Formats: sequence, structure tokens, C-alpha cells
Amino acid sequence: MPSSGALQAIAFLIAATVLEVSGDAVIRIALRDHEGITAARLGLFVLGAALLFGYGSFLNLAPLEFGEVVGLYIATLFIVWQVINFAFFRVLPTLPILAGGALIVVGGAIVSFWKTAP
Repeated sequence: MPSSGALQAIAFLIAATVLEVSGDAVIRIALRDHEGITAARLGLFVLGAALLFGYGSFLNLAPLEFGEVVGLYIATLFIVWQVINFAFFRVLPTLPILAGGALIVVGGAIVSFWKTAP
């Protein structure tokens, strides 16, 4: 069973990835689905910016060294990106995306958990 510190780090990473991908999706909606300068478009930009600020905060508050967090973060990012892509845009990942994503997740696990002797 993972330690409470590891669970806390994972919680920060998941929060960061959900905020990052959601912020990106909201900004994408503002750019693609709205024209001109409207209150709705400006509101979406502000919401997207706030979500991206939250992402940067949570990622940097994770109780891990930045170099240690990168592999796990990238793997988590890929998974959350696919979930949010479906939730916001109703797009399922294709077989090539799933195959490449499996490599991303395995690579992230190697970077994060493969420890070599000093």
C-alpha cells in the first residue's frame, strides 16, 4: 500500500492534470465556438486562465522533486487528457492513440519508479 506522502503526491498530480486539461478545453471552446468580443467568450478565457493557474499551483505544490514528478505527471496527463477529451468533445481515442498512450504510461512509470543504485 502506498504511503500517505505518495498518495498526497498522486492527489496533487491528478488535480494538476484535471485543471490543466480542463483549462485547455475551456480556452479551446472560447476560441472555436465563440466569435468577437462577447461576455461569454471573455468569461471562458478567464475561467480557462484560472484553471491553468490552478494547474501550475498544484503541480508545483506536489511534495516531490520536479525531476521525479515529470514521468508520473506525463502518464497521468495522457490519461486525463483522453477522459476530458471525451467529456468535453465526445471524442474517443483511436487505436493509434491508445497504443501510443500505453507507451507514454509505461515510459512515465519507468522514469518515475526505476531506481538505479548510486
